[in-house]
Amino acid sequence: MLPASLSSLHSTNVRTSPYLSPLSSSSSLPSPSPSLSLAPSFSHLHHRRLVSFNTVRGNNPLATKAERRGLSVTCASTCEPLKVMISGAPASGKGTQCELIVQKFGLVHISTGDLLRAEVSAGSEIGNKAKEFMNAGQLMVTARLSHEDAKTKGWLLDGYPRSFAQAQSLENLKIRPDVYVVLDVPDEILIDRCVGRRLDPETGKIYHLTNFPPETEEIKARLVTRPDDTEEKVKSRLEIYKQNAKAILSTYSNITKKIDGNRPKEMVFADIESLLSQAKREKMKKTTAVKPVHERKSRSNQVSSSQDNWKGIPTRLNNIPHSREIRNYFYDDVLQATQRAVNDGRTRLKVEINIPELNPEMDVYRIGTLMELVRVIALSFADDGKRVKVCVQGSMGEGALAGMPLQLAGTRKILEFMDWGDYGAKGTFVEIGSIGANEVDEQDDMFILVAPQNAVGNCIIDDMKAMTDAAGTRPVILINPRLKDLPGSSGIMQTMGRDKRLEYAASFENCYFFRLLYYAGTQYPIMGALRMTYPNGYELYKRVDVPSGGEKYVILSTFTEKPSSDDINDAFLGKPRQRERCAPPPTRSKS
Repeated sequence: MLPASLSSLHSTNVRTSPYLSPLSSSSSLPSPSPSLSLAPSFSHLHHRRLVSFNTVRGNNPLATKAERRGLSVTCASTCEPLKVMISGAPASGKGTQCELIVQKFGLVHISTGDLLRAEVSAGSEIGNKAKEFMNAGQLMVTARLSHEDAKTKGWLLDGYPRSFAQAQSLENLKIRPDVYVVLDVPDEILIDRCVGRRLDPETGKIYHLTNFPPETEEIKARLVTRPDDTEEKVKSRLEIYKQNAKAILSTYSNITKKIDGNRPKEMVFADIESLLSQAKREKMKKTTAVKPVHERKSRSNQVSSSQDNWKGIPTRLNNIPHSREIRNYFYDDVLQATQRAVNDGRTRLKVEINIPELNPEMDVYRIGTLMELVRVIALSFADDGKRVKVCVQGSMGEGALAGMPLQLAGTRKILEFMDWGDYGAKGTFVEIGSIGANEVDEQDDMFILVAPQNAVGNCIIDDMKAMTDAAGTRPVILINPRLKDLPGSSGIMQTMGRDKRLEYAASFENCYFFRLLYYAGTQYPIMGALRMTYPNGYELYKRVDVPSGGEKYVILSTFTEKPSSDDINDAFLGKPRQRERCAPPPTRSKS
């Protein structure tokens, strides 16, 4: 039997494929409450930075509402800076990720190795006792952390602490990171990276014989192997690293976040950026006070330690209803990808996320989960000062064909009565509207279209096209669109030709994609997942059972474009890709 096939991958109607279908209810899966029930704890997930009303005075309606409600806002003079520790085995890519983190977040990079070399160069007492302080390190680290730049900009502590005693010493000094990032790379990959490394003694540049070869033969001829890059010494260093990592794990277990480092550096950093951005938002919330204060659960307290082992894909996705931590994971994942795409100037975007609770073909579909996702995205952009219009299609057609898709029944009312926070966001920075050109107002900065879809005899694409034309260069984001072409009736759907309709539907690019995979013709168990987050490519994961009775997701392959069903099957079976097999044979020169 072949693994999960995606013959309907490019279609929005997953029921048309016998090969890929989302989880459906069965005797092995509990059935939730009716499909239109709201997700639990609806009012607690605001996912927003708190707005300072002191900065929106004057005629701003948001300030007026706040004052009418008697809200006063006090903000800390400065937001406490981000504090990060990063750990990784030799050749895990830690140095590269540190550079990217510093560039993005402006943190002060503190490495015991760099500090030691500086002290040696200065001829200081610490430098003269290099070996002693290499083992301890605490004096250098604490001294560097006391500098003004580290206090104001935040810090990135690289490769320290290395022992339980060092970690406890920092704890006693009240030096604790917000996040402890661990780059996780298989031993065999690390060994290959180290053994293949070569050093250019003239420039100090590091090359790899396979992954990063030298530019010229002249450089290649002078490359040397570093003394500690032999296989025997690499294995010894790995064992030492593992012992050290295990020793300090208990100190930072509740803030440890593992990142799959066996991927291109851009993909690794995308996950790190998302993680640190979330940590930064949490710190901003803590340093901004709103009175009267309505107590909210910190999302960091809601997420259990099981998330540490997800490595890109949550486990237990076949448990319905989904846990709050799984929902929050996907909300964050979608939000970060969408923000990156919009910040890069992308204007026609779509989010396709097909977890069981967001699959309208299943009786476990929960409209509350979809509404929460929409709210997270809308409020986040509203917090950045953008005016967001959330649009739901209305009734379409005439006579017997009049109506709207069942998936959207009641959606407009739910959006109207949802909790949009205590700050008067709805009606000021967030508006609820319909799909059509007449809904585009001059003050709107962007538009979120909730699950736009065709129905038999009715086509939403005409209204969408008119709306996007009116929106111009302003972003339009589709959330779980279903724009497969369906039969028309009585001349309906004939305004635009079929080819033009399909071309328009394809003009929206994915900023996020997630779909579960199954064996052909089955709906259980989950065999893997396909995930894409802008600006990265598509990641294909395989679900693997672990001896303890749990599960994990292991990455099988990556694709720059959306893979076909054959590509996915080949990856599961270990076959070369279709493009590689079909590549034309090399031409031979004529003698």
